[in-house]
This record gives sequence, C-alpha cells and structure tokens, in this order.
Amino acid sequence: MSDADRATLYVRLGGYDGVSAVAENLLPRLIGDEQLGRFWAHRGTDGLLREKQLLIDFLCHCAGGPLYYTGRDMTTAHRGMRISESDWLRFSGHLKATLDHFDVPEAERGEVLAFIESTKAEIVEEL
Repeated sequence: MSDADRATLYVRLGGYDGVSAVAENLLPRLIGDEQLGRFWAHRGTDGLLREKQLLIDFLCHCAGGPLYYTGRDMTTAHRGMRISESDWLRFSGHLKATLDHFDVPEAERGEVLAFIESTKAEIVEEL
C-alpha cells in the first residue's frame, strides 16, 4: 500500500487550507440561496464566523485531521430548524457545486458526499 493509499481524507483534501477553502466557498452559496438563506437571516457577523469555524473543525475532525470538534452533535445543533428534504436537496446541490469548483477528485468527492449523506437522518426533520 502506498503512502497516498494510507493518507487520510483530510490530507487528500489539502489539509486545513483545503477544507477551509471549501467552507469559504460553500457558506456564501447557502446564505445567498433564496430557500436556505432563512437559516442565517438573523445571525450577526460574529455568529456567522463562529459557525464557519465550527463547520471547518467538524469537517477536519471527521476527515481524519488533527482538529478537535467542540460543537454540538448534529441532532442537537439542527433540532427545531425545520430542515426539510427540499432544503437538504438544495444544500446537496450547493455542496456538489463547491466540490466541482475545486475539481475534487472522484474518489474524495465520493467520500465527502457519502459522509455528508450519513448525517442526513440527524439533520432533516419529518415535517
């Protein structure tokens, strides 16, 4: 097995800088979306910055990086937000567009999408 085969997803995505760049690209897409923007409509700048950092920490940690995620679990963090299947599909479209923007290779793209999909049951509410 080569070193590349043993490298964590975190390393293959470009480490902290790579994951951070994805968050920097993805969040404005979500915030600017006519359907999803409601989730950020009344957030102050410091709240948005904190949320972005928690997202980066979560993604880095889950991808095998050295960061420790100190935020709430996905169920607690999203409870009561009334995130629907339609919201999830729009989010997924923006995530795919972000991965396209960075030309994320197919293997890593598949791993990212599979991981994100694994969180869906904790985030989407039956309305």
